Amino acid sequence: MRDVLVIIDVQNDYFPGGTNELYNPLKAEKKIKQLIDESRKIGRKIVYIQHINPPDDYFFLEGTFGAQISERIKPEDEDKVIIKHYPNSFLETELDEYLKSIGAEELIVCGMMTHMCVDTTVRAAMDYGYRVKLVADACATMDLTINGEIVPADMVQKAFIASLDGVFAEIV
Repeated sequence: MRDVLVIIDVQNDYFPGGTNELYNPLKAEKKIKQLIDESRKIGRKIVYIQHINPPDDYFFLEGTFGAQISERIKPEDEDKVIIKHYPNSFLETELDEYLKSIGAEELIVCGMMTHMCVDTTVRAAMDYGYRVKLVADACATMDLTINGEIVPADMVQKAFIASLDGVFAEIV
């Protein structure tokens, strides 16, 4: 069985000083760096997903520093970078085609934002026949608001990870 590390949207706008700063992104990135180092050591393929928003949005704008993948975990020449425009990393991208071409069966998923692109991609992966291991401490999210009430990021993280556990992913 071939497993692949899939790193979702670890881009500058999510870090301190970015236009859409998340809760504890540096902590998640540190764990992602460990996953990258481990993957490189054992020859595991790495796929980076990079989100680009439409020009009328406020973050991840094409050609900006904020849309770039963090320098601290930047891809190397042998890594695959896939651009996406939707929360689902499979939607209108070459991700499934690429994964099939390298014989991937299991995805080790990490990245940002847990409640949006990570969640959507993990759920979609099941539709495409992949098993998923979601590395919970290598993901980051933010506070959310509903009906004027703030849901703290740590609760958002727990709720989304819990909702994926079992049916959609093995949480590690």
